Amino acid sequence: MTEDLGVDLGADKTLLLVDDDEPFLKRLAKAMEKRGFIVEVAETVAAGKAFALSHPPAYAVIDLRLEDGNGLDVVETLRENRPDCRIVVLTGYGAIATAVAAVKIGAIDYLSKPADANEVTRALLARGDALPMPPENPMSADRVRWEHIQRVYEMCERNVSETARRLNMHRRTLQRILAKRSPR
Repeated sequence: MTEDLGVDLGADKTLLLVDDDEPFLKRLAKAMEKRGFIVEVAETVAAGKAFALSHPPAYAVIDLRLEDGNGLDVVETLRENRPDCRIVVLTGYGAIATAVAAVKIGAIDYLSKPADANEVTRALLARGDALPMPPENPMSADRVRWEHIQRVYEMCERNVSETARRLNMHRRTLQRILAKRSPR
């Protein structure tokens, strides 16, 4: 039984964590072990895919943006090798387009960092058609606007002029927005 949630993990408690933020990875690994998972960690897409091929886990938490590529590549490898793997995609760069892509290729949920171990555990163990609890700290209107701009920017292959045209925004205004950190 998991400590905080009172939920049975089942017979296979293997969990793969893939994230290039080493301090976050260590904290999350320790917290998930306390909840009964048997944790393996990887810091790169290559290491995550290698583990997914050799020992596909029952559960996985994968960062979207890694130093050597896109975490969705690990999601695809897991889906091919273990279709029943319950996968949660984590990222500090949350965007609607990437959330949709993650779910389409097999992730069961998508969480923005910083997500704590309870949120991750809830997402991994959620079953059925039960709707997830609403977030305690929903995105602000400024953050939603920023996310939309980032999504269009990515769709335009990071072309500022094309993004500005599609958003009906002055190019310099867009450049100033892109140069700033994301709002909370």
